[in-house]
Amino acid sequence: MQNYEINENTLAIFPIEKDIVQVYEIDTSFLVYSTPTKIMEESCLYFGSSLEGRKKGTQAMIGVCQRSPIIVEESSNLIFFPLSSKVYKDNAWICFNKIVKYYKDKNGLVFQFTNHQKIVLDSSYEMADYQILRSTRLESALRGRKNAKKRFKI
Repeated sequence: MQNYEINENTLAIFPIEKDIVQVYEIDTSFLVYSTPTKIMEESCLYFGSSLEGRKKGTQAMIGVCQRSPIIVEESSNLIFFPLSSKVYKDNAWICFNKIVKYYKDKNGLVFQFTNHQKIVLDSSYEMADYQILRSTRLESALRGRKNAKKRFKI
């Protein structure tokens, strides 16, 4: 598969090797010949903005400008966060909205998603915790803005 847009079924995107990523969805997983950054950029463009524009939006909303969680699609609150700097070529992106829990075990950092699927990464628990906190702040700010719009509609 060449092109892939993040959607409501996307759980995570993990680099496998140069220009090959593993995409995990609710009911399947598959390889895409691309990079995580390119998939993020194309998905943001598909939903009407650039990755850089989404990054600036995150900065405006919560003041975060490095390793920013990104609102890929606003109406369904699709928020993804990187596990390291997004300029790093081997960066994994996780869908914040689909995580049920995460924990460290002997195999690495485990993410459990809403479909009960578990994915194990060789990553820092502290980094994941920090990114989830930032994503929570972003989701809260987005929800606050949506609720404010609803209150002021005539």
